[in-house]
Amino acid sequence: MLDAPIPPDAGLLDAYSAAVTAAVGRAGPSVVNVAVSGPRGRGGGSGVIVSPDGFVLTNSHVVAGASRIEVATAEGARFAARLLGDDADTDLALLRAETAVALPAATLGESAALRVGQVAIAIGNPLGFSNTVTAGVVSALGRTLAGPGGRPIEDLIQTDAALNPGNSGGALVDARGAVIGVNTAMIGGAQGLCFAVAADTARLVLGHLVRFGRVRRAFLGLSGQQEAVPRRFARAHGIAQPTGLLVASVAKEGPADRAGIEAGDLLLSIGGDPIAHVADLLRWLTGERVGQAAEAVLLRRGDLRRRMVVPAERG
Repeated sequence: MLDAPIPPDAGLLDAYSAAVTAAVGRAGPSVVNVAVSGPRGRGGGSGVIVSPDGFVLTNSHVVAGASRIEVATAEGARFAARLLGDDADTDLALLRAETAVALPAATLGESAALRVGQVAIAIGNPLGFSNTVTAGVVSALGRTLAGPGGRPIEDLIQTDAALNPGNSGGALVDARGAVIGVNTAMIGGAQGLCFAVAADTARLVLGHLVRFGRVRRAFLGLSGQQEAVPRRFARAHGIAQPTGLLVASVAKEGPADRAGIEAGDLLLSIGGDPIAHVADLLRWLTGERVGQAAEAVLLRRGDLRRRMVVPAERG
């Protein structure tokens, strides 16, 4: 009815809508369609322009096996692109659009500052339908999923912002329009279970791909997720950091297993560097760490323990 009273939360809804619209306005022009062709036929997904000179982040699985790649901007401009490097371990790949024209680049945010419950907006360019937008919240942080090759993809953001087919490689942005993740996967048949590679991980991988075309990594042979340090143990041992990495699984005969690290341990530091979340460990496990012994400090059932671990090179 036209004379019905305005709901008391209408102003809040307007503010939310305005925030989403503004974020899409800032980040939307940087999201492109990625079309690929190769021996397996045609396919594609989305991508995010991360520098005006044509660097585009997308998913490794989007461009796997491609012999020809083309990107199309939200305005319809099309450019051939070449693959500069990819990293199946994070499901990220870096393209270079062949253009002399400056392209609208997104701002990479800092995913370490994310909080569960904050607004998350997924933007894709699937099948040429530019700025396909869904909105939701950050549902969880530090998730791990099996990647295309069976290796776990770490430090994923879980969101209930729906990812439609073709949105892989698109942007997950916050209310300011900063990219907090690169959309990577959804679980078929599940409601509101979608995932994005965290921006901090994407920034690290981007740097390696620009310099080397690949990511050389050390590995420990464990997986885990961020977990709060119990207050009573923090007080008992003088631990200042609020979170650590809860070890979920340890690969048999891997470096962590040989060092005596077990599932259920709460990893606090390694080599003197605090490990507050998955991204910290991923940043620490650079190629320079291979074969270099380091002390891991962890909590096990309330006891503070130290283990010497020697990272191996990931094949």
